[in-house]
Amino acid sequence: MPDSILNKLFSLEGQVAIVTGGSGVLGGVMARGLGLAGARVAVLGRNEARAIAVVTAITANGGESIAVLADVSDRTQLEIARSTILKCWGQIDILVNAAGGNVASATITTDATIFDLPHEAFEQVVNLNLVGTLLPCQVFGQAMVERAGMDTPPHGCIVNISSMSAIRVISRVVGYSAAKAGIDNFTRWLAVELAQKYGTGLRVNAIAPGFFIGEQNRDLLLNGDGNLSDRGQKIIEHTPAGRFGEPEELLSTLIWLCSSGSSFVNGVVVPVDGGFSIYSGV
Repeated sequence: MPDSILNKLFSLEGQVAIVTGGSGVLGGVMARGLGLAGARVAVLGRNEARAIAVVTAITANGGESIAVLADVSDRTQLEIARSTILKCWGQIDILVNAAGGNVASATITTDATIFDLPHEAFEQVVNLNLVGTLLPCQVFGQAMVERAGMDTPPHGCIVNISSMSAIRVISRVVGYSAAKAGIDNFTRWLAVELAQKYGTGLRVNAIAPGFFIGEQNRDLLLNGDGNLSDRGQKIIEHTPAGRFGEPEELLSTLIWLCSSGSSFVNGVVVPVDGGFSIYSGV
């Protein structure tokens, strides 16, 4: 396929992307990948030093990027972030909702039961993941819709981040699982809502990563010596690829979902999981 066709299908040149949780491990890789694809990237997070480090990496590769501090569960902070980004670049084309994570107290430990779960912890992890996806979609999605005043109709792409725990039951992580399952449903619902009310120029999809080593799960999946923990071993045994994923392996799917190459793809949740979601273990 000629390079010109590839560029037409998958280039993000001229587009403005926001990555919430862009200072994290997976979010940071996604932000850098969007920059390499030509997008101007707003790295949104709560940790200024980490956000600036991602921005520095993007600009070092010739990209354009800014760090924007905001909490995804705070609408006012998100609205201020939107104003900052629009003042800088005048538009918002892509939103990647990579912010999220688990809350230890919303996890059922081996010596506890569901009846011991504090509902406050459950609410906290749902707020972080599900509400922390809803609010950016509302705040930044509105900017996509309001582009209708320009020469083109509303245009934009939202990519949410789901999880294997939304697809299959994974023991212990009850709050996180419920929140991510909610993201799957919300992704499909919002895809229909935006397309029916504002046209097919607005799309909403999701990626469901398999198991990648990050800050929050390292101690669960690996022992102190770097070998697999019992839980890590079970995951590898149920992953046909026989290994954990590398964060960069999410990028081709992300760029595809954000580009015109997926212009007729809407409301899907794409597993990038080495086969974990399809394997019964038998």
